[in-house]
Amino acid sequence: MNDIALKIKELCPDAFLASKIEFGELTVTLKREGLLSACRTLHDDSSLDFDFISDICSVDFPNESPRFEMVYQLYSIGQNHRIRVKARVPEEDCNIDSVVDVWQGANFMEREVYDMMGIRFNNHPDLRRILMTEDYEEGFPLRKDFPVEGFGWRDQFDFSEQ
Repeated sequence: MNDIALKIKELCPDAFLASKIEFGELTVTLKREGLLSACRTLHDDSSLDFDFISDICSVDFPNESPRFEMVYQLYSIGQNHRIRVKARVPEEDCNIDSVVDVWQGANFMEREVYDMMGIRFNNHPDLRRILMTEDYEEGFPLRKDFPVEGFGWRDQFDFSEQ
């Protein structure tokens, strides 16, 4: 196991699930319930010092349980190391703690995941749509069960031959 993964397992034993090296980068999988606490540790512990969040995204696995996977890309500027942090979110309880208190840059990224996938972020300071219109209520466009043609758009056009 990588030194960083060992340190995370030592500092966050209740949150740590697994680690592996993929494509030359460390991936650590955490429990959803321990994500926020572990992220604070990743940010605040001087031996880890993950001071920059470069991306947050989600992956839909419709045939698995839990269905969704949150993916956080972190970087330590001072120590020049990266990590990918993952946590699973079940469809029936589709929420996870916000990390905006740890990294302010997470704000818009969490809003995008909420807007496109429907995952709610507990204690987010301003969780509202960022890409879709506020009145859009027809599902979540990046979920794999979302119709490719969307909802209702065909009603706006006349496709009959003339």
